[in-house]
Amino acid sequence: MRRRELLTGIAAMSMTPILAASEQDEETAAKRRLDKVGIQLYTVRDRMAVDVPGTLRSLAEIGYQEVEFAGYFDHSPAEIRALLDDLGLASPSAHTQLQPMRDTPTELIEMALSIGHEYIVLGWLQPEERTSLDDYRRHAELINGFAERCRGAGLKFAYHNHDFEFAPLDGMRPMDLLLAKTDPTLMRVELDLYWINKAGADPFAYFEKHPGRFPLCHVKDMAEDGAMADVGAGGIDFAALFAASELAGFRHYYVERDDPADSLASAANSFSAVSQLVF
Repeated sequence: MRRRELLTGIAAMSMTPILAASEQDEETAAKRRLDKVGIQLYTVRDRMAVDVPGTLRSLAEIGYQEVEFAGYFDHSPAEIRALLDDLGLASPSAHTQLQPMRDTPTELIEMALSIGHEYIVLGWLQPEERTSLDDYRRHAELINGFAERCRGAGLKFAYHNHDFEFAPLDGMRPMDLLLAKTDPTLMRVELDLYWINKAGADPFAYFEKHPGRFPLCHVKDMAEDGAMADVGAGGIDFAALFAASELAGFRHYYVERDDPADSLASAANSFSAVSQLVF
C-alpha cells in the first residue's frame, strides 16, 4: 500500500507543472488584446476634407497606429507618404472603385506602391453595378485580372462587403458567387462586421468555409434598432469574433462609423473600446 501511495503521489506531483502550465495558457489566451488598432478614414472624412495633416495627427494622438484611406483629398502620394512617416502611422490598405480598376489600373497600383499600401480594396459597388448575378460574374472576372496585376507588383487585393452582397439575388448570395468565382489566392475579403450582421448572415460560417480569407475587417457596432453605433455602444460581440481571428485570418482591424455626429469623438470612443477589448 505504501508503494502504491508513493507512486500515486509521484504521479500527482509530476502532473502539477502540466496542470499549472495549462491553466496559465488558458489565462493568457483569455487576456488577449489587439496589439494595433486602425481606422477607416471615411469615418473622419469631414475633417480630412478640411485638414488632412491635422486629422491624421489627431488620430495618431488618440492612439491609432494604422489608417485605411478612402480618397487622398488632393494630396499626392509623396505627400501622403511623408505625412504617414512623420506621424509613425502605417496604411496597409486603401479603398478604390470599379472604374479605376478598369480604366487606370497601372496608375492605381503605382499610387499604392508609392504610399506603401499592402492591399488595394474594392470598397463599393454602385447600385447600377449590382442588378444581377451576371454583374457579379463580370466583377469576378475583372477582380481576377486586376488582382493578378496587383500580385505581380507585390500588392494584394481585397473586396469590402456591405449588406447587399448577402441578400439573395436570382437564388444565390452574390458574396457566395464572388468567393466561388475568384481565385482565393488573389481575392481576399475585408469583412465589414456591421454589414454582415445587419444582413443576418453568420460570419463564423464564412470563417469555417473560407478560413484565412479575411485578413482585414471593419469594426463597426450596431445599436438595438439596427443603426450604426460607436464600438462598445452597440450589441455586436467583437470579443467572440476576434477570438476567431486565426480561423478568419484577421490581421488588420479598422474602426469605422459612417454617420458620426462628431467624427473625432466617435473615433476616440471606438478606439478606447477596441483597445481595451479582452478576448
